[in-house]
Amino acid sequence: MTNQELVQLLQPIVVQISTPKGTGTGFYLKKYHLIVTNYHVTEGNNEVIINGKLFEDTPARVLFMDPKYDLAFIEPPVNIDFPDVNIREDKVKNGETVIAIGHPYGLNYTATQGIVSRAERLQNQIYYIQIDAAINPGNSGGPLIDWKGNIIGVNCAAILEGDNLGFAIPVSYLLQDLKDYQPYYGNFILKCHSCENLISEKQIDKENPEYCPFCGAKIHWPLKENETYQVSGIALEIEKVLQNLNINVKVARKGINSWEIKKNGFKIFVNYITQTFFITMDAVLCRLPKQNLGNVYEFLLKENNQLQFAWFSLNNQEIVLSNLIYDQDFTAEMAMQRWKEILEKSDTYYQILIKEFQCIPILEENENFS
Repeated sequence: MTNQELVQLLQPIVVQISTPKGTGTGFYLKKYHLIVTNYHVTEGNNEVIINGKLFEDTPARVLFMDPKYDLAFIEPPVNIDFPDVNIREDKVKNGETVIAIGHPYGLNYTATQGIVSRAERLQNQIYYIQIDAAINPGNSGGPLIDWKGNIIGVNCAAILEGDNLGFAIPVSYLLQDLKDYQPYYGNFILKCHSCENLISEKQIDKENPEYCPFCGAKIHWPLKENETYQVSGIALEIEKVLQNLNINVKVARKGINSWEIKKNGFKIFVNYITQTFFITMDAVLCRLPKQNLGNVYEFLLKENNQLQFAWFSLNNQEIVLSNLIYDQDFTAEMAMQRWKEILEKSDTYYQILIKEFQCIPILEENENFS
């Protein structure tokens, strides 16, 4: 199989995971009906947002956390016909060709090829697979595969400025956790990082919930099911406005200060840029056509004179409808007024630009992978 064929084979099982703190990657195992990822991707959350090639953004429960081996399991969506993949159980060898698949920096289904630099690299009494395939933020939790498409590890870390020096968790640890969790399937289980006993909510001492009931080690229990992640400051004010505009902020949230609203054919991005103190809403509508650019420019300029709180701009070839608010000027009333204009008019503008001016739709990353 070529690299492209291998990646296309794995694409349907690779998912993107979003939490209030950022994004990561996971992959589905049909035999166990679980999505596998890293503990540090899900840490502190009992629920995450997942999306993939076969389904849209959906909330999903975190079912298992293992802080020691940096593994976690997530409940998959129902009624999705995921393909099956094989886990290779024999040991990886030095020099083998490998491919890491994930969503680094939000770039969906990115694949990087490399070799196994060292099959068993011991760090803090845990063996890792050391690879030279590029691992970047957002790759965490994705599958590491061999040249036959077998899963041989879970990508977990990279050394900054380490010239593509990455690490993956061997499947031996994964298989042990999968086996240990099976009797508890459907319930949340935390594996103690010290004694490695499995802890259920019933076993937690209500008077001392921060300590393992077996060995007394301090543990980090995630939010309870009736609790939710609490945003604060400007982010909280932004989410209140979005909720009043009928946006599901839990699904839209892509990080502490980032939100993504999916529309029919395009996306709207809301970002609080703390370095410049600006809150932006950008509807990235489409790309410029190859011909009759003058007509498009004329239309955009005329509309800019008509719009009250938004304006058109070009980002390379992309046509963007935007608004910007300085954080010290931000009020809920101001944001409601300005963002409502973008949310209400962006659909109409999208249809006009595509149908009347033959502008080019912006493809989703997972539609045409190469």
